[in-house]
Amino acid sequence: MNGLSVIGLAMAGKKSPWGSGGGSPASGDGANGDEGDGTKTPPGGTDGPRNPWLPPQSGNGGRAGPGERRTTNIEDIFRARKGGGGGGGRGPQMPRLPQMPDGRSWGPLIALVIVALWLATSMVHRIAPQEKGVVTTFGSYSRTLDPGMAFTLPWPIQTVTVEDVTSIRRESIPEGDGEKLMLTGDQNLVDLTYLVRWNIKDLKLYMFQLADPDQTVREVAEAAMRQSIAEVKLNDAMGSGRAQIEQNVRDRMQRVLDAYRSGVLIQGVDIKKTDPPAKVVDAFKEVLAAQQDAQSEINRAQAWAQQLTARAQGEATAFEKVYEQYRLAPEVTRRRMYYETMERVLSQTDKVIVEAPGVQSYLPLPEMKRTQKTADEGAR
Repeated sequence: MNGLSVIGLAMAGKKSPWGSGGGSPASGDGANGDEGDGTKTPPGGTDGPRNPWLPPQSGNGGRAGPGERRTTNIEDIFRARKGGGGGGGRGPQMPRLPQMPDGRSWGPLIALVIVALWLATSMVHRIAPQEKGVVTTFGSYSRTLDPGMAFTLPWPIQTVTVEDVTSIRRESIPEGDGEKLMLTGDQNLVDLTYLVRWNIKDLKLYMFQLADPDQTVREVAEAAMRQSIAEVKLNDAMGSGRAQIEQNVRDRMQRVLDAYRSGVLIQGVDIKKTDPPAKVVDAFKEVLAAQQDAQSEINRAQAWAQQLTARAQGEATAFEKVYEQYRLAPEVTRRRMYYETMERVLSQTDKVIVEAPGVQSYLPLPEMKRTQKTADEGAR
């Protein structure tokens, strides 16, 4: 045989290494599934080694049997990523809600409860006695709620804003320990600390008219206080004129805030401190001390003048009484007045009485006593 015959016979006696995909054996001994070299034909009609790129063909549906090695194909990889059961193991799964005893899900009931709570909290409102509420529909003013229970459309259709309208709010100016210097009418500086008390009069105006109502109240209070202090002198600002200043500031503030349509009512203004500037406080104390001394002297002079006036008025009253008696009996009153006058004059002078002839003369004992006293003092 030549070489080509040998190769042909060899090819005829052996199957393709990739299998035939079905068919009968080429020789007579292949009828029972055995090849000429003693190998057994695999079940399913394929003989020879299987194609390595195809899934294994077995009677268990493509799954590897016990002791067999199974290759992984591309479908198994994607099935595992999607949570499928092929290729060994399940992927991550979402947790499931517990079921009711009759097998139905709790989901609808939970959703119904959430909706009921949302409606109850956004539609039912309780307004306290000291409060009022403003209802806005898509951000625009709708109405004002008075104290009590009120109902509105749910959020976000309608929104309710509640404010305390009766409690007194306080603004202290300046804040903390700062210094607030103001110029008086006599060109002096005074350090003022005061308190503004106010509350909400109209909630709608308070919320929608001004951008910052609280800051507006502070600025209006400072402007009104400066104007009122500029109209008085330093002594009035630090003394008896404080009450009038407080009233003027309150009236001015209310007029300005009403013109702004702020919805704010000023309850009162209280001046807590009126001191001189810190740099001149020592000199100011000396001036106050001098003023107090001068006032003391003035008070003392006024008291002495009042005493003299009272004495003169008493003497005038007594003279008027004597004059009334004189008008009733002029002669008798004249004699009585003469005797009283002589008694008052002679009681304070030395007297020498000379009797009528034949009577012993008066012995001047007072004069002798005075002379004796003078001699005794000279001897000492």
